[in-house]
Amino acid sequence: MNIGLITGEYPPDHGGVGDFTDHLAHALASLGHHLHIITSSSPRSHPSHGTAANAPRLTRLTVHRAVEHWRFGCWSQVLRLARDLDLEILDIQYQAAAYDMHPAINLLPRSPRRPPVVVTFHDLKVPYLFPKAGPLRWWMVRTLAQRADGVIVTNREDERRLSGLKSPVSNLTHIPIGSNIPSCPPPGYDRAAERAHWGIGPDDLLLGYFGFLNESKGGEELIRALGLLVQRGLPAHLLKIGGRVGTSDPTNRVYADSVERLIADLGLQERVHWTGYVRPDEVSASLLATDVCVLPYRDGVSFRRGSLLACLAHGRAIVTTRPSVPLPEASDGKTMLLAEPRDPAAVAEAITHLASNPELRTRLEAGARALAPEFEWSSIARRTAGLLRRLAYGA
Repeated sequence: MNIGLITGEYPPDHGGVGDFTDHLAHALASLGHHLHIITSSSPRSHPSHGTAANAPRLTRLTVHRAVEHWRFGCWSQVLRLARDLDLEILDIQYQAAAYDMHPAINLLPRSPRRPPVVVTFHDLKVPYLFPKAGPLRWWMVRTLAQRADGVIVTNREDERRLSGLKSPVSNLTHIPIGSNIPSCPPPGYDRAAERAHWGIGPDDLLLGYFGFLNESKGGEELIRALGLLVQRGLPAHLLKIGGRVGTSDPTNRVYADSVERLIADLGLQERVHWTGYVRPDEVSASLLATDVCVLPYRDGVSFRRGSLLACLAHGRAIVTTRPSVPLPEASDGKTMLLAEPRDPAAVAEAITHLASNPELRTRLEAGARALAPEFEWSSIARRTAGLLRRLAYGA
């Protein structure tokens, strides 16, 4: 198939949607499809050795930096390119922040001349319209889902919400995302040496947090939980793995600043270590050096979180928060340890329990490794290709 993937961000931009698109495109190209990435005319970030842009390029994959802006008029640019490239189907990688919070991408043209369009919803967060737009913002997201020829959701929460609409969504399919960081540390990796690099001794408790600082990810709860552990006399440290914020969402910078102020207010500067943007193999090395990965999402654990999937792929013991909908895979005490959202004391208690129970930690690590294959890119690509083929060829 000749497939077009539309994304508002793409490496070297720093962001989960861009990384997802890059990995999916490579996996689809490996199946023999021709991939065309349609994205912003110029990257928003300078090239960095810490992005997915370093993955081997394939001759079946072409990046078209052709969209000058994601405001009104962007669809004319996209469809013109789709005609020139004779694309058989388009797949929008949707997250409002990746399109500058503007609603234009949501206004999918009904033109019979366009190829079928699939929307992959990375979340259902609404775009910005104007102050007090209220329900109109959700209408924009709902309209995109209902106008599309097919919809992919990456998690059960969004599947439940879209399947419950009064006007049905066509071809609603749940396909998970995968980890953008494989478990592949640099050659000659030594865990003790990696920990020593950050000043962590063999008896210290190293907590890991991977991903951008974002309000929904519970960064403040994480820091307060660390403070409680230190007060209890535990030799706890935190390794913040990856960059502070992504390219697309400017609100992340404000929140990251507030988290850094909290670290200073609690006197934890010497307990928090920052890797900054690093290569994927260095991210892998850092994850493998941790004792516990702590992901206190305010909206509950979800498999739409790439940070969670990276921790699973590395077989880490995970402390996170209870999901907002039933998730059998998030088995408390088997695949991860669950605490109440927005409760630093509960997070600290779960970490303390895990630190004092080596058998539980071993069980959680094994559970994570067993769960990780469900989110492999080869499976994601095959399922995605199957849907795209049915919509493109009617078979």
